[in-house]
Amino acid sequence: MTVKALMPVRTLNLVAPLPHKGTDMHITDTAASAQVWSGAVSQPIGSSLRSGDVDSAQKRSTPRTTRGIRTSTTATRTTTTRTTSAAAVLSAASNSPTFDQLVQAYLDCRKNKRNSSSCLAFESRLERNLCDLFDELTSGTYRPGKSICFVITRPKHREVWAAEFRDRVVHHLLYNYIAPRFIAGFVAGSSACIPGRGTLYAAQRLEHGIRSITQNWNQPAFYLKMDLANFFVAIDKHVLFTQVAAKVYEPFWLELARIILFHDPRDNVEMRGSRSLLAKVPPHKSLFNAPADTGLPIGNLSSQFFANVHLNLLDQFCVHQLKARYYVRYVDDFILLDASAKRLNADLERIAQFLPDRLGAHLNPAKTILQPVDRGVDFVGHVIKPWRRTTRKRTVKSAISRIRTMPDDDVFETGNSYLGLLRQASHSHSDCAQIANALRDRGHSVQHDLTKIFKKKT
Repeated sequence: MTVKALMPVRTLNLVAPLPHKGTDMHITDTAASAQVWSGAVSQPIGSSLRSGDVDSAQKRSTPRTTRGIRTSTTATRTTTTRTTSAAAVLSAASNSPTFDQLVQAYLDCRKNKRNSSSCLAFESRLERNLCDLFDELTSGTYRPGKSICFVITRPKHREVWAAEFRDRVVHHLLYNYIAPRFIAGFVAGSSACIPGRGTLYAAQRLEHGIRSITQNWNQPAFYLKMDLANFFVAIDKHVLFTQVAAKVYEPFWLELARIILFHDPRDNVEMRGSRSLLAKVPPHKSLFNAPADTGLPIGNLSSQFFANVHLNLLDQFCVHQLKARYYVRYVDDFILLDASAKRLNADLERIAQFLPDRLGAHLNPAKTILQPVDRGVDFVGHVIKPWRRTTRKRTVKSAISRIRTMPDDDVFETGNSYLGLLRQASHSHSDCAQIANALRDRGHSVQHDLTKIFKKKT
């Protein structure tokens, strides 16, 4: 039995969100159409939305008559239905977002963040907040709000920017719509902020490339590891927007990308944490010191996605112009493999010329390394050596030190996080044992395979 078959009697008693600014009211005699789904009926957030459940210019399940209050001869309460003031914008030709897409963006945004204060505040008036945000987007009045800036200390002092929750929902909305067309054109070696392509993907792909080029460690080979200097802070937004506009042709989505990209979080920012920590961030790595229309805030989904779009030119150059058979990039760290050190030196010169000419970026000389692969390749927290892949030693030492000194309330979550990280390495049993012993010293039990810990009994 379908849900629709169960609902005809109760549909008329459901109440839609109250009208507010930019909302119109309609009068309809619902007695004659009791078996028809009303535009005032909305499904629970998170369920699959159907066309006709929300009033729009595309489809209406309830016939429209005159403006006013919707009344029913059979229902016991007065109900209302809302339409946006920009309903005419919601046409197939304009490619504006649907309410379904906005709800999905909200669901994506709240994953693993249901207990955050910003998410709880947004959910306290969920329907009204989503409707207001939808009105702003479709009417063209949406503008980003306040950002929060704080400093992290591990692995080094760095600024992190967090947009308001409603702005993060918009970031997900834009990402969900335009990202697939860009990701389809990314090279296989590109990773970070791509579904299924995280640090483990990058490490495994690099290991596979090394074993292939060395014929299972039987032949010599070399790696060229490079890093971009002050990458996020130095991104030219005008160059980046040109790259975005090359594949986003819909006026609404292109304008939304422009608003998000050129928004300067420094105009409305709340600082959290100690000012002394902010002073420890190197000036050339601080967004506060970046020129106008330069730099992306680290921490937002949109920034990570735009970074991949920006560096896709580098990926295409390395794979198709340099003919690099083995190439892996994670954000601004990238590696080329080759049997000839001479050829890698030549590639380095061409890359060093390409970056400032096409992207306005520069290599970091201190992090440019050319070495034989059998010495070990340190990449994305993994160290790849002949026949094994382990976790970086300083990561293990830092983990043990933190576990021994952190408050009791943080040990359980942090301990499981570190064990999950070490589990990605192919040869990490010894490192996991060290972490497990530190956790046992704090009173926690450890699973026999050293994959997770359990909470202390109180």
